[in-house]
Amino acid sequence: MRDSKIIDVARKANVSPATVSRVLNGSPLVTGKTKEKVLQVIQELNYTPNAMGKQLRSRKTMTLGVVVTDIGVAYNAEIIKGIENTANGLKYKILICDSQNEKEKELEFLSLLQNRTVDGLILVTPQLTDSEIFSFADEDYSIGIIGRQINHPFIPCCFTDNIRIGREVVQHLMEQGHRRIAYISGYADAPDSIGRQEGYREELESAGLTFIPELTDIGDFDEQGGYEAFKRLWADNQKFTAVFTANDEMALGVYKACAELRISIPESMAVVGVDNIRITNYVEPKISSVEQPLYAMGALLAEKLIDQMNGSVRAEQQLFMLHSTIMAKGSSVKGG
Repeated sequence: MRDSKIIDVARKANVSPATVSRVLNGSPLVTGKTKEKVLQVIQELNYTPNAMGKQLRSRKTMTLGVVVTDIGVAYNAEIIKGIENTANGLKYKILICDSQNEKEKELEFLSLLQNRTVDGLILVTPQLTDSEIFSFADEDYSIGIIGRQINHPFIPCCFTDNIRIGREVVQHLMEQGHRRIAYISGYADAPDSIGRQEGYREELESAGLTFIPELTDIGDFDEQGGYEAFKRLWADNQKFTAVFTANDEMALGVYKACAELRISIPESMAVVGVDNIRITNYVEPKISSVEQPLYAMGALLAEKLIDQMNGSVRAEQQLFMLHSTIMAKGSSVKGG
């Protein structure tokens, strides 16, 4: 039988690992009733804290780490801004870590928690598996997630409904008369790419249209990827009249491809992206896009994670889904 961990005590006592740590450290922040319950569970499980781990966890750096897949993507920039402003207001600094879309680097950045370089870590659309993230949260390390929903009692998550985004974009394009709609995803294994494609497929099928795999391609969330994916789709002669890209950077790549191919937007090709970044309003026609509350997602997650790190009880709510809004502009509405 394995030795009990602090997460086992926390779960059985229905408190956060931080509360268990406070009881062990004799903190006055814990109420008598809660302290009694935790001590009882500690005795029942015969839990013995690791002395070195206890000493390391007691040191505070007042720093949050933020791990993103690509620092150059506008999606991440707005989220970081929300995190930083909120963290600064609560006397925390942030350390930005760019994984360059490499899962191995994400795992390396988790070591920042183990060596106490940071007090907590925010992962933005991570590629790590649930179990890999859980293994750290279960050891009383403070982790928050943005852009993906995972279910763990001690991990706050802030995200939008990607399936809904996909459905609403397809619905909008069908309202404009389109029936052959292409989809360009970001990274193939990215949760937002997968969710948006699922919504795309669901809405097509609910309208009695057939999902055609040949009308989908991968653009890796950047302009060059969107450009190349559109050129491949067009070369396959699929005869589509609209394209939904999983972010706005790829939509800009589609604009470049359409200009080279002399395809008029929106007369011959409608285009809709996601994120509603600023540059979508500075091209002609303006790019229709789904606006996500990126700044608010970063700010909310930073607040919740810092509160949990400094709180005495486990938060009852850990999943925070914010709403997105489709902004129909000239790229998908003729005469718009």
